[in-house]
This record gives sequence, structure tokens and C-alpha cells, in this order.
Amino acid sequence: MSAKKKGKDEQVKYTNLAGVSRREFLKTTMKAGVVLAGSDYVLNSSESLVQMVAMKQGAEAFMFAYISDSHLLARGKEHRFARALIKAVEDVNAMSPQPDFVLFGGDLAQLGLRGELSLGKEIIAPLKPKCYMMVGEHDWYYDMGDAWREFFGQPTYSFDHKGVHFIVLNSVIVEDYWSETNMSPMERMLFMAQLDNPKGRPFTVGEEQRKWLKEDLSVVGKGMPIIVFSHSPLYKYYKPWNFWTDDAEEVQKLLAPFKSVTVIHGHTHQVLTNKIKNVVFHGMLSTAWPWPYAPEGIPRLTVQMDRADPFNQFDGTGWGTAATTAKGKIDKTYNLWDRNPMVVSYEKLLAGKEQVAGPSY
Repeated sequence: MSAKKKGKDEQVKYTNLAGVSRREFLKTTMKAGVVLAGSDYVLNSSESLVQMVAMKQGAEAFMFAYISDSHLLARGKEHRFARALIKAVEDVNAMSPQPDFVLFGGDLAQLGLRGELSLGKEIIAPLKPKCYMMVGEHDWYYDMGDAWREFFGQPTYSFDHKGVHFIVLNSVIVEDYWSETNMSPMERMLFMAQLDNPKGRPFTVGEEQRKWLKEDLSVVGKGMPIIVFSHSPLYKYYKPWNFWTDDAEEVQKLLAPFKSVTVIHGHTHQVLTNKIKNVVFHGMLSTAWPWPYAPEGIPRLTVQMDRADPFNQFDGTGWGTAATTAKGKIDKTYNLWDRNPMVVSYEKLLAGKEQVAGPSY
């Protein structure tokens, strides 16, 4: 990273910012542009205020960015949810060096309407890196994914990148409870959009996708790192709010033979960290609003965010970056727009004891 002045080629190293006050942090970022968290990797200069985590040393190490849960309404680009997503796109485009790719983590739209999804596609189109899309329940249940498939393709797929196998799942499959009551598409969508839907059913990956996942993994070497993107957490956090995947254990069994597995999810709009046997889980921030933590079931390894200021639309929201080490492990940085970045390193997770999460009824 080069300083703002003293010559474009002069480079300055930054180290871990843990314990740095907000005032000191802002002073640093205003001078240098981009902050390195927990590393002495050197970046080129940038006038952005983006906070990013640096790549670890290693031939196959790389970084990707993650944006999620924009919940767009068809109210144009001046609506605050749209402006937040625009800000996320601009922040990613200002990164130097650029991430290898971006993953959008679901709930692009609020009600799954074509106008909302079309607006989202327009806003994310200027992203410089390639953008992979994942579906959320808000994108799906108005027309059961018809518009999503038209705009973004199939919701389930995989790809390889620099020695890591990536899997994108539709983890918001719900047993049909609407046909018997003759719900209209919008009635179904409004029920699915509730945080607490007493008439609903829990999210699943579903038998069809689990079969697909088993076949997909059958040709992947057991030593190859696996990163899974799901919208809902692939464990059981808090069922009343559907922070929950009902067949999570069955999915975890399919991932159990692999040495390094990371699951990154959206949906919960908060910083979450869990570790179950060989799988590490990271929950991601929303660009729209933060959810409070559930009254029970929070994974023990989670370092909880402070309560968001309700009078500040950006507080408790943001996006993230993930540094993938040469061993396929993840160092996760939460880029909270109105707070210091939060870093969750794999080394910190190793220092804690493993937790097998139990259900919260």
C-alpha cells in the first residue's frame, strides 16, 4: 500500500488494527485509503475508504468479496436500500488490488418482483470483478424462481478457482404449505418474507440438491479445500426466526470427508461464527439493515456486534472480504460501514474449542 503522497511507488506496511480507536482508525484511513488487517502484505495506493483483509503468502492464495441481503424495492436508485447496494459496488470497485471475484449472497430483492430483480441486476452490473449470484427466499417465492432463472441462471452450481472447489446452493427450499390454502403469489411471498412465520415450514437444501451435492463432491479430492455458499446457515441456530436449515446435519455428513470446509451464508444480517467438526461457518452482513441476535442459540465462537444505532441507517450493515490461504482456510473480515472492521482469523478459531451446535426450539 503506498502512502497518499511521498511518491506513487513508496510503500508503507500496516499491521493488525485490533484495539485501534475509531478516531485513530478514521485518521489512518483518511491518510492511506485502504487498511490491512492482520497482515503485512503490501497493496498499491487507493483513495477509497474500503477496509480489506490481505492475502496470506502462498502461490494459490487469493481474496474474494461478498455482498448480501440488499432487499431492494422497485423504488429506483434513490431509495436507501438501493443507495446502500450502490455504495457496496463502489467500495468493491475501489479495492486495489481487485478481488478475484464477488459473491452475492441472496435476497437481492424484497418481494421477488421483476422490477426489483431488474433494478438489482442494473446496480451490480458495474462491478469490475466477476460476480457469482446466489438466491434467497425473498428472490424466490413470488414466482418460484422464474424471474431469478431468467436474470441470473440456475440457483445451484459449482466452480473451481485456484485450487479451491466452490459450491453455490439454494438452501431456502420450503415444503409447500400454500397450495392447500390457495394463497396468491404475493400472499405466499409476504408470508415467506416474515422474520417469524408461524404458518411456514423450515428451510432445507432438499433431497434433490443433496443428491446433486453428493455427485458434485464425488469427483473432488478429499484434500481439496471446499467453500460452500448458502443463504441460510447450514446449521440450526434459531428455528422461530428460520435462522435454520432443517436438513443441515445431512449436508454436513456429505462434507465430512473433506479436510478443509468453510460455509459462508447470508440471511441473518449479523456477524456469526460457528465450527462443527471439520466445517467452519461465517454469517455475513446485510447492506440493508441489521437483525438483532436471537434470544438463544448463538454459536459460542461468535464475537457479537454491538447493538445498532436505529437512527443511523448504515450502522451494523456492510459487506465483507475473505482471504483464502494456500491451505484453503479463510480469514474473514467484516467491513462495517460505520464501525471499525472486525477480523475473524482461522488461527483465532483454532484457539477455541469445537462446538457441536444443538437445536433451538
